[in-house]
Parts: sequence; C-alpha cells; structure tokens
Amino acid sequence: MTSAPVDPSLVPPAVRAADVEALADEFGTPLFVYDEDALRQRCRAYVGALGTGNVAYAAKAFLCTAMARLVADEGLHLDVATGGEQHVALQAGFPADRLVVHGNNKSDDELDAALRAGAGRIVADSSDELDRLERRSAALGVTPTVLVRTTPGVEAHTHEYIETGTEDSKFGFTVTGGIALDAARRVAASPVLRFGGLHCHIGSQIQRLDPWGHAVAALAAVADHLDAPVDELSLAGGLGARYLAEDPPLDVEDYADALRGAVREHWPARLATPRLLVEPGRSIAAPCAVTLYRVGTVKEIPGVGTYVAVDGGMSDNPRPVLYGAGYEAYLPGRIAEERPLRCRVVGKHCEQGDVIVADAALPGGVRPGDLLATPATGAYGYSMASNYNKVPRPAVVFLRDGRARVVVRRETFDDLVRLDVVGD
Repeated sequence: MTSAPVDPSLVPPAVRAADVEALADEFGTPLFVYDEDALRQRCRAYVGALGTGNVAYAAKAFLCTAMARLVADEGLHLDVATGGEQHVALQAGFPADRLVVHGNNKSDDELDAALRAGAGRIVADSSDELDRLERRSAALGVTPTVLVRTTPGVEAHTHEYIETGTEDSKFGFTVTGGIALDAARRVAASPVLRFGGLHCHIGSQIQRLDPWGHAVAALAAVADHLDAPVDELSLAGGLGARYLAEDPPLDVEDYADALRGAVREHWPARLATPRLLVEPGRSIAAPCAVTLYRVGTVKEIPGVGTYVAVDGGMSDNPRPVLYGAGYEAYLPGRIAEERPLRCRVVGKHCEQGDVIVADAALPGGVRPGDLLATPATGAYGYSMASNYNKVPRPAVVFLRDGRARVVVRRETFDDLVRLDVVGD
C-alpha cells in the first residue's frame, strides 16, 4: 500500500463522475453504488470474447431483480446455485432455458423447481444427486440436459476456501479412480437424462491463466474414454478481479484465448471440439461498484496506530474476515490527494476482527462525518451481507446517464422483526 492517491481506474467511471456526497445524503450509508454501463460493458466483453450463448453470469457474485434483467438484456445465461437464486431469476422474467442450475446438495424441491421451469442445464454434483435427478425426471416426464461436474485435482493458486478443483473438495466427481468417468457414462446411458458434457470449477479470484490448461487436460482424459460425445465443456468462472492498485489487470480476451488454446492443445484429435462455456461472476460485478460509508470515530492509539471506524463492516463485506481479502480506501471528497495516514478501517460490529481494510492509506486529518469509499465491492459484498448485531442491510443503487435508481431498498428496523413469530 502506497501513500499515492487511489488509482482512479479502480473507481467505475459513473461513480467518479457522480456527486457521491449527494448520493449518500439521499440514500444513506452504507450504500452500494454500481455503474450500470460498466456492468453492461463487462458482460459484453465476455460475449465478445467467447460468443453469444457461451457465457453464464454467476448469480452468487451479486443478484437482484435488476441484475437478473440486465444479464438477460445482454444475452448471457445465468448460473444459479440454489432454489432461492433460481426464484429471483424467474421472478425477474429471466428465460428458464438460459438457466444453469448448480449446487452440491440440491434438494428434491430444488430439482423439481428446475425441471418444471425447464432449466437449460443442470450440473450434477454427486451420485446421490443423480439418483434423485433420475427419479424426479421420470416422475415429471422430462429429459433435462445434464453436465457432470468434475474435480480435476488442479491447484488454482488462490485462498483455500475458494479453491474448488482440488481432490479434497465437497464439489463434483473426482477424476482420480475413474469416478468422474463413471458418472459421465451413467448420465450418457440414462433413459431420462441427456448428457450435455463436462464441467469443472477450479477456484475463484485466480490471477494466473495456466491452471485452466491443467483442468482441460484432466477433462480431456475423461472425454477420451467416453463413448458419448462431449458437446459442451464448461470451465466455469474464477478469473480474478483487481482489488488493489498492485493487482494485475486481467484481460477477458487473454483469458478466452488461454481457454481455447488449452482445448486445442489437450482435446483428443479423434473427438469433435466441444462448445466452450464459462461462468464469470466476480470479474463482471466486482469492479463495477463501490461502497460508501460515513466515518463515525477516529481513534489514535499512541505507539499502536489509528482506527477509522465507519457505519458498516462485516455485515456488508465479510470477505476481509473470511479470506483476509484486501481493499483500497479513499475519501471521495479528497480523491486526488496523497494518502499518508496509515490506519485500519473497521466496522461497528462487536468483533475485533470486524475489519474492512487492515492496512489502509487515507489523507491526513480524517474526521467523523467524512465520506469514505472502498472500490471493487460489486461481488460478494451485498450477496454475503448479513444482519449481524441486527444491523439492517444497505441499499443498492445503479447509476446510469447521471441518474441513480434504487434497485434494492435499505432494510429497516421493522424488517429485522418481520419474520419473528411471537407467541402468547
């Protein structure tokens, strides 16, 4: 972390141009502010690099009705991991045949909902799930397209909690021992399932391109022993986002070229080249938003350091607590100033670990009432938000053409007791 002004490329253009002080006054803080055009441009970059119909936005990164409609407008598919995500998508009018249904422990109700809706693909994650999927498909008289999720044993060079392609994973069928091959053969032979192809997800926030080559090689070995054609090869998501000034920029075209190159290198020559699918989430949503906070307390501890406490925290961004994730911080009203003050930006929760930016750089003279922002919070901020300490979740606004619209309203104290059941 340097004392230089925040890198302006970390702040979405519409946010840089906006009067964020006025937004904070109108909508309150904490506040998630998304640049809608930037979201659309990120979607278009993926479609341009990989083709229409080959990109599914990963809803877990950030989903609400407006986001589902934006993704639909841009022609992407939508990757949903739970019945709740699917419900939001369908309520938003998202086309069911463009849904990719994930999850490592799908319930019968979730499978039934996907089958009845006519979901375009279901990604099978276990033998138990295949048992249920065959029973439910037969009972409902439908033949879903199924991708078999594999765990190829690939080191993705990311945090262990978001590394999903190693053999010690709760997700998918391991390649070792022929388990993934057996699952693919089972789906291909099933009278009530259609084998669509192979799937893997090796991790998240990956900042190197070579791990996907290893993944393709492992899946190619499975395909080489199958009698059925592999129409689709999904390499899911995982491309990293740029959170800090020193993080490397990751180009979507380079990523797409690396995936296609891996398929050319490793796919068996005797087999038809499969259609390539991806499921980006973080790399679309993260760079397109900032979170606005109000500073409430500045506490200088001699010989220790300075704490700058804001009106949010781990309830609107748990990533620093969960993964030690790093963020920048800046004062929007002083965005071009040097940031010589080394401090820790913390939240208002009753946890010493409630840290938003562990090693922040801010301009000198930070005071209570100042507006503070953290960029690159568009993914896994609001979607992982909680009501810890009974703190209402923030509002979300989309900015476009100089206008702001609320797409998720701020929770109220009344919302905190809305689900309570009070007996006599």
